[in-house]
Amino acid sequence: MKVAILGAGAIGAYVGACLSRAGADVHLVARGANLEALRRDGVRVQSARGDFVAHPPATDDPAEIGPVDHVVLGLKANAYAAAGPMVRPLLHATTSVVAAQNGIPWWYFHGLGGPYAGRRIEAVDPDGTVSAALPPGRAIGCVVYAATELAAPGVVRHVEGTRFSVGEPDGSASARCAEFAAAMQAGGLRCPVEPDIRNDIWVKLMGNISFNPISALTRATMAGICRHDGARELVRSMMEETLLVARCLGADPAVSVDRRLAGAERVGEHKTSTLQDLERGRPLELDVLLHAVVELAELTETDVPVLRAVAALTDLLDRSLAPGDVPPAASSAGAGVA
Repeated sequence: MKVAILGAGAIGAYVGACLSRAGADVHLVARGANLEALRRDGVRVQSARGDFVAHPPATDDPAEIGPVDHVVLGLKANAYAAAGPMVRPLLHATTSVVAAQNGIPWWYFHGLGGPYAGRRIEAVDPDGTVSAALPPGRAIGCVVYAATELAAPGVVRHVEGTRFSVGEPDGSASARCAEFAAAMQAGGLRCPVEPDIRNDIWVKLMGNISFNPISALTRATMAGICRHDGARELVRSMMEETLLVARCLGADPAVSVDRRLAGAERVGEHKTSTLQDLERGRPLELDVLLHAVVELAELTETDVPVLRAVAALTDLLDRSLAPGDVPPAASSAGAGVA
């Protein structure tokens, strides 16, 4: 099995290292200082489960790799629309694209029956640009429950979790999903094949849609948000509204709001990926986390006043940041685990 990791950052390099040590033919696509370190020293993983080093080949040119069986996207979702030229050299007739992203994916209504079959979500697929770059028929859904951070170029610190749930958008039990899951499991990762991956998407999204924007607005860690009575109730309201939208779309996330809150508080003094992006002057990846759900609420005529209010505030924050602006940070960036 041949795999390309497009965007070998914290999550991408971690997946690539695990697959490589299990014997898969893995190729990393990276750039800059990270690429130099990967070429020189390999992927150095630091983990309470045991440190290890893997040496998959790394390049900044996917054409050097050629067609593969699976492309794993380690990019931010807001980079997908421009990924077409990088992905095309990696494709053959049956290549799958495994998007290790948070939030609502561009393929959400692909393979889904009912009144919304085939619809496009503008917030995540503006004018169809992402679908043009990444055809939905190639997509394997993937929900990441692992937390990692790039401690230094080529050095991945594994914070917690090893679960990467995967599943076909149409719910089928495909050979390509089984092949990919088996390779991940051989590399020491948990990779269940879910019959309805959308339920996992909503379970993970309950945390992302609330903690990520609130952390960006307040600079608070996940535990800090949970300890503040008013902020905790705001999170609860956002999660409850998110569940309403999910159920209007036919999903049934099997988790309670109390359980998600307790799990987030256990994570501790970690900063969400959105807060890390804010502190580094990067665009906020909120279209797939928040604005897409507001759009889906409009589609299903679901009342989500709290989500709308927070979406407006974070949109204003995002627009107020000039490229390269880095707001003052209280401490160094932690793991983006929400």
